[in-house]
Amino acid sequence: MKKVVAGLLTGVLAASVVLSGCGGSSDEKKGELVLYTWEAMFPQEVLDNFEEETGIEIIYSNFDTNETMLEKLAQAEGGDYDVIIADDYILESVIQEGLAEKLDKEKLSNFENINPLYQGQFYDENDEYTVPYGAGIPLIVYDPEQVDIEIKGYNDLWDPSLKDSIAITANYRVINGIVNLSEGRSLNDENLDDIKATGEKLLELAPNIRMIQDDNTQNALLNGEASVAFLYTSQVTMALQENPDLKVVYPEEGLGFGIMNMFIPSDAPSKDAAYQFVNYILEPEVAAECFNNIGYYSTNQAADEFVNEDLVVPDSVTKGEIVKNIGEEADMQYNKNWTEFKAACD
Repeated sequence: MKKVVAGLLTGVLAASVVLSGCGGSSDEKKGELVLYTWEAMFPQEVLDNFEEETGIEIIYSNFDTNETMLEKLAQAEGGDYDVIIADDYILESVIQEGLAEKLDKEKLSNFENINPLYQGQFYDENDEYTVPYGAGIPLIVYDPEQVDIEIKGYNDLWDPSLKDSIAITANYRVINGIVNLSEGRSLNDENLDDIKATGEKLLELAPNIRMIQDDNTQNALLNGEASVAFLYTSQVTMALQENPDLKVVYPEEGLGFGIMNMFIPSDAPSKDAAYQFVNYILEPEVAAECFNNIGYYSTNQAADEFVNEDLVVPDSVTKGEIVKNIGEEADMQYNKNWTEFKAACD
């Protein structure tokens, strides 16, 4: 998800910046907190206000990939860092390796603000270790002036009226996954017969595909080359900024999404400060300021009223699933589906 965030944000923070406090001279400091994540994950004002309110100095340190984070955290045996923000799939390894603190929720009075839609995920089924911090949700967006049908979900993309008019992103698991969802199956279905059926249905979509492209896919929608698009979160945001009359669809078959999460390392040197910081970020207005800055969907239900309405999933949406690691045979079949689909689209 880091790539998406970096592409969306302006005013990017410099890497590994030490953020000086606003609470006065150094003798007033009440310790420090090492925050480890990608660059530009928080508005500067949010970090400054935390320092001013608590007297705790934030040391902001960056990594470039989730794998780099895991390697360094493992080398530190769960120490060195106080709060880390990383992507969903890597958290399974973090927790299994004993590198995350089991949360004391009595120290997190704002934990109840989290939207249940983003809880109970495969990497932390009982919500014992992680705190969601923004979701990336690929969605269907279309120009109602150029489309003759009302699009409500994935299945509508096969409508013959959409021939040669759809632009989609190029993630093979996600595109296979939304076909699975259109058939009422899991995004992560590993049954080989099911996956072959997914490939057959995917081939039937080929006549409607105008473009398969990961970067700036929204431009095809904005310049009229396509009338319908399946876009990443940042692309949805940029498309709506350019043309607010576009219609966004939360597919009735369910969402596929990715979630960033905060966690406290198992041997964090400043655990009290870490709990204070996580609880502070969960405050509704603080959380809203963060989501509006990073451009990810709100994972804090109590913050929704303060967040840009384009970043709030409607209450009617109650189903969502994350793409996760699957077996080798299943993955090979999904790849085969994708290769044949792309060839059919040429």
